[in-house]
Amino acid sequence: MDENTVWLIIGFVGQALFSGRFLVQWLASEKQKKSVIPVMFWYFSILGGSTLLLYSIHKKDPVFIAGQAGGLLIYCRNLYFVLKHNA
Repeated sequence: MDENTVWLIIGFVGQALFSGRFLVQWLASEKQKKSVIPVMFWYFSILGGSTLLLYSIHKKDPVFIAGQAGGLLIYCRNLYFVLKHNA
């Protein structure tokens, strides 16, 4: 497997994790019969966002890098609030 293929796999895994957060949110909302954002949503956001940030750095795409880096700050801050509130 060549390096380009490995990076494509990393990019697709990151996108799958990032997109998976909506499945997590949807299933939690269906279970509770109301719109909720479970803590797992933020973990998926951070994992997917981090993976996509690594991919965007490899691709040297400043637009993608800025978007993912900014998003990661928000996801981490929201997770901090959730964990602090539940402590």
